[in-house]
Amino acid sequence: MIFQPTYFSPIAQFQQWVKAEHVIFEVFDNYQKQTYRNRFKIYSPNGLQALSIPILHNNGIRQLTKDVKIENSFPWQKNHFKSLENAYRSSPYFEFYEDDIVPLYEKPQTFLLDFLLQTQELSLEMLQIESDFSKTTAYKLAYPDQQDYRFLADAKSKKNYTTKAYKQVFDNKHGFIPNLSILDLVFNEGPNAISILVD
Repeated sequence: MIFQPTYFSPIAQFQQWVKAEHVIFEVFDNYQKQTYRNRFKIYSPNGLQALSIPILHNNGIRQLTKDVKIENSFPWQKNHFKSLENAYRSSPYFEFYEDDIVPLYEKPQTFLLDFLLQTQELSLEMLQIESDFSKTTAYKLAYPDQQDYRFLADAKSKKNYTTKAYKQVFDNKHGFIPNLSILDLVFNEGPNAISILVD
């Protein structure tokens, strides 16, 4: 299966990943805005909230995903972790995973891809999934020998993804919100998260 590397990926991506023997990440495509490459969605006290990693743009010149650098002139890491705390501090499993997540938001990050792969690896650990992945070595428009899920990185997609409902911290205020970041599922369901993905 081939995917775009994304920031603490949406649940729909992991619903497919759990079926894969091996995952290939597309890194030689042109970086695109409005995707889950540099953003994810969480369930905040006020409802749906999107958090975005600022990107260093190259004067309008297209960049390959593998070459994109993060803009670190303001404290996006501190802001993102504070938002996660506000959203999930009262969830059943936030404190259980907190020590694993904190280093990602304390260590300076340079390349977006490196950071994304760190979030992918940590997500697999939290889900207790044993899976390996590799990266593309050139861009291909189509992969006839692979199941192609690169479209799941499109944050603007209006497609409705089916997710088995689970208890969310603020669902009594705003109802169930599907296909959030995998962190929403992990913080709310802990070790049971995998059963939501495969059901």
